[in-house]
Amino acid sequence: MKIYRIILVSLFGLLISPVVFANYNVRDFGAKGDDKTIDSPAINRAIEAASQAGGGTVFFPAGTYLSYSIRLSNNIHLYFDEGAVLKAARPSAEEGYDPAEPNPHDAYQDFGHSHWQNSLIWGIGLKNIRISGFGTIYGYGLSREESRLPGAANKAIALKECINVDIQDITMIRCGHFALLATGVENLGIRGVKIDTNRDGLDIDACRNVRISDCTVNAPWDDAIVLKASYALGYYKDTENVYISNCMVSGYDQGSMIDGSYQTDEPQAPDQDFTTGRIKFGTESSGGFRNITISNCVFDRCRGLALETVDGGIMEDIVISNITMRNIVNPAIFLRLGARMRSPQGRAVGSMRRISISNLNCFNIDSRFACILISGIPQAKIEEVSISDVRIVQRGGGNKEWAGIEPPERERSYPEPSMFGHLPSSTLFLRHVNKLTIRNLDVSFIEADPRPALYLQDVHNSSFHNLNIPLAEGQESSIQKEVSGLVFTSD
Repeated sequence: MKIYRIILVSLFGLLISPVVFANYNVRDFGAKGDDKTIDSPAINRAIEAASQAGGGTVFFPAGTYLSYSIRLSNNIHLYFDEGAVLKAARPSAEEGYDPAEPNPHDAYQDFGHSHWQNSLIWGIGLKNIRISGFGTIYGYGLSREESRLPGAANKAIALKECINVDIQDITMIRCGHFALLATGVENLGIRGVKIDTNRDGLDIDACRNVRISDCTVNAPWDDAIVLKASYALGYYKDTENVYISNCMVSGYDQGSMIDGSYQTDEPQAPDQDFTTGRIKFGTESSGGFRNITISNCVFDRCRGLALETVDGGIMEDIVISNITMRNIVNPAIFLRLGARMRSPQGRAVGSMRRISISNLNCFNIDSRFACILISGIPQAKIEEVSISDVRIVQRGGGNKEWAGIEPPERERSYPEPSMFGHLPSSTLFLRHVNKLTIRNLDVSFIEADPRPALYLQDVHNSSFHNLNIPLAEGQESSIQKEVSGLVFTSD
């Protein structure tokens, strides 16, 4: 066995252990890499050997390693060499993946968020985990659904309550319901990862101190990068101190981002609202979202930015800037504070405040649901939101009759921009909002839209500066109901 020596370093470049670890080649433990043999027993033997020595790098040379569940340990680095493929095997009547562990709290989030062991790679309560290299994780045999059947799995990587996790440079393809589910993880770095899948890409749930950078995620049937704060841990925990930068998200056909063809033959996600592939906060929101920055990201052929808290969580101190969007199938910006309340009994309605969004350039935005949609509920207003320096070219083509629609409140519904149906305004739909500032909004239309540009209901103490929204002759500029303290200015 060839032995290489490494020093384990954290995702932030700080020394976390002075221990010098060895390199464990999975082939030395019986892995074949022939796309026929189930190699997970050999891989787990390599991990166990490294663990007994205090940690080490488990090395995958070129080959295709057909596998069921791989169980991580402390101080383990999985390194995939160029040409190495970890391929999720299809379960058989005789063997399959580790069963989903019991969770008494799974009534408060879906099955997939409530379990971790039913995964291709999983770890619980570990420290110092790294997954890197220029190889591929291929979720061939993973389920896209809940995987309640014995032996089935629905996640490529699942981590629960781990500390110091670094995922770098790998490619992930067709990864079941989740490419990565990280729940309750502290100090998580994800850098240079490419994901092309047909459900969620990166699910960051109740995690703290997270950096996601230089990643490309294509997810036509679900969300690309999504922050959540579920009750899966059995206690409330916020997702906080998160930095997302220099990422690209999209909703092209699954697999066509990786092969460079960018196909568009599958326009519908399971909810029939066209492709998904966006950056989103929510919907799991028993906990809150605090101190989060998103910058320098590109959205392409997908849904727009969505910030949602509907289960009692507090969302505050969010800064989003320098975003480019193209061919977006719903609003460019969607902010929703609701009262679905999928949380233990007694949880109060949450709040949303101190949100800053600036420097957005958006082309070909579907205006059926307005281009900026911000909606609280009567008993809980969205507060202290600033939106500035936004350029939107929207599709237009709305129906004049939509201007008479009174959208339902739907306080307890699943949050999605289409939840209110067609909206009575083309550009801004604002309801149950206090202390909103919109500055330098420049809008144009590919097709004329006869609806009023603005709909404001229960909006207070808000200001609008330099709104450049063209109106046809005789077209109303706004519909205003139950408003006070509004200021409109132009330079």
